[in-house]
Amino acid sequence: MIESAIAAVTGAITGALGYTIDFAPLVPWTWLYAFAAIAALVVLYAIFRRARGAAGRLLAFAVTGFVLANPLIVHEIREPLNDVVALIVDHSQSMNVGERRAQAARAAAEIKKTLAGQKNLDVRETTVTTDASGGDNGTEAFAALRASLADVPPDRVAGAILITDGEVHDAPPKNTPAMRAPLQVLIAGTRDEKDRKLSVVSAARYAIVGQEAGIVVRVDDFGAEGHGSAQITLHVDGKYLGTRNVETGRETTLHVPVAHGGENVVEIAANAGPDELTLENNRAVVTISGVRDRLRVLLVSGEPHAGERVWRNLLKADPSVDLVHFTILRPPDKQDSTPIDELSLIAFPTRQLFDEKLNQFDLVVFDRYRERGILPLAYFENLANYVENGGALLVSAGPEFADDLSIYRTPLAAVLPAQPTGNIIEEPFRPQVTEKGLANPVTHNLPGANDATHKASWGQWFRLIGAQAVSGETLMSGPGGKPLLVLDHVGKGRVAELLSDQIWLWARGYDGGGPQAELLRRLAHWLMKEPELEEERLSATIADGRIAIERRTMADSAAPVTLTTPSGKQSTVTLQKTEPGLWRGSARAQELGLYRLTDGTLTAVAAAGPLNPKEVADMRATDAILKGPAEATGGSVHWLSDGMPDLRFVGPGDTASGRNWIGLKRNGAYRVSAVEQQPLLPPWLSVAMIIGAVLLAWRLEGR
Repeated sequence: MIESAIAAVTGAITGALGYTIDFAPLVPWTWLYAFAAIAALVVLYAIFRRARGAAGRLLAFAVTGFVLANPLIVHEIREPLNDVVALIVDHSQSMNVGERRAQAARAAAEIKKTLAGQKNLDVRETTVTTDASGGDNGTEAFAALRASLADVPPDRVAGAILITDGEVHDAPPKNTPAMRAPLQVLIAGTRDEKDRKLSVVSAARYAIVGQEAGIVVRVDDFGAEGHGSAQITLHVDGKYLGTRNVETGRETTLHVPVAHGGENVVEIAANAGPDELTLENNRAVVTISGVRDRLRVLLVSGEPHAGERVWRNLLKADPSVDLVHFTILRPPDKQDSTPIDELSLIAFPTRQLFDEKLNQFDLVVFDRYRERGILPLAYFENLANYVENGGALLVSAGPEFADDLSIYRTPLAAVLPAQPTGNIIEEPFRPQVTEKGLANPVTHNLPGANDATHKASWGQWFRLIGAQAVSGETLMSGPGGKPLLVLDHVGKGRVAELLSDQIWLWARGYDGGGPQAELLRRLAHWLMKEPELEEERLSATIADGRIAIERRTMADSAAPVTLTTPSGKQSTVTLQKTEPGLWRGSARAQELGLYRLTDGTLTAVAAAGPLNPKEVADMRATDAILKGPAEATGGSVHWLSDGMPDLRFVGPGDTASGRNWIGLKRNGAYRVSAVEQQPLLPPWLSVAMIIGAVLLAWRLEGR
């Protein structure tokens, strides 16, 4: 009790220069407690008996107890500690609108200039940027504030100044203090801004090729009253699909055709609003994966041979393939003594297949077919028209391709890229990938293809049909560089010719075999116009804040790519050749939204972030989000468009903001570097005080 009482008294007696009073008792505190108890009983008894000198006894006991407590003068040598202020400057994507970035830069420069003249003050400046790596956290200003002051004790924080447009996505709830020191917010931008925004509410991730996919969009005119109209423009894989008129403030479903398998990139853009703030949030991109429902293939075999089963097994093994297979052995009007039970169970439906239903097939394969008059020449002309109108034809040639009954002697020759010479080369050889083949995606990097010695490690074949390429590209060759695999674009369709019937040797694993399954798969996908196997293709992906650009081309060089960011800034990216037919480049991608690329011939788009990122959800400057958290700390919110407020320093507990000024707290924190102690009462003075108090008490009692 005595100890706490004395501490309470002396704690209040603290000098401004660090002088305090402390005690080092000459006897244990328990003895002092006992002495105080005896003194209290003696004084109370004297008062009860109304004896003279009770006050003198109290004084004598008090002086004696004070002397026994041994008061000391303690001098602390203090070193002042710097206060810390956090300066958080918003450099997120929304700050690029209008003059916001310039306003923020001027305000930050003026604040730093003012704070630089202050003693015992540290300024920690942090910038907040947009995460373009795929996340959707928006502007995390308070995370940056906490990180900036993480190692600073609360009693040294003078406050924080946040320069932003107000679009902060990790702000604490309203009226919840963001920190224990004043938070001063300076808003860049202007009041009552208006803006139009396009949002993708939902979109199909997959769709059947040839059908339409639904995308639900919404156009909002922020700051406008009532509903208006907006015009939406659609592009799919860079191709213009027209415009749609939609009502603002309401959800609208757009139906987009899915033309091919793989990724179909849909660009959606809304026209500028009546009071447009920025076009960054008027665009969106959606990727829809096209999936083929059933691939319908017509396989026509001319005669049984060892390789026929390879084609059939390959096509039948794929559950997504509907295969129609016919082997034509004889004309329908041939008369001989063949028993009825050895003939085909059904007649070859030539008219249905090559006239009525030909366009229903995605791919037609002729495997060693010989023209025997079974198919009228008009049907071959139908096949040629089928290819030119977008169909796909694969010809696997055998010895029949070189004789007088070759299908090259029909109207189908108009679409075939290789013309037979009439020669049949029968000698062992290993198929080789040509220079063009090394660059073409169909034969690029085939397992076991041409190595450093420019020789493939595949098994041998023994027959090659002599031919000369009259069009298209020769991707694989045989003895003497003669064409083995030739591909060509014909009109809207595609044709592939394999000038040997020996690929079945690879399937059997002869002489080490070869990648027949991968090669045939790529051939089929190229014929089906899969984007990944296009010879001329521009694509881009975004990861870890960078955009990776890839250009496939059969040319000897690749033109530079013009990159347009979501904010409209343009830059040129030079591509470097990394592999045959493949050129790559990269650039920084720090903005959320849609990036556009073009090399003058091809275009591509890539999106950074989700469909509706927080950062561009509403790009109008506002004080509504930060006003509550700032005022809860004793701080305030000011618009830079109203002028730069004055900066003042206030004491702890004082008002830290006003109409035209903002305040930071002076904490006066310090560190004790040394302590000096000396007795408050010299020994002779202590003895004199005790004797004097006893004599005074004796005299008062003797009256």
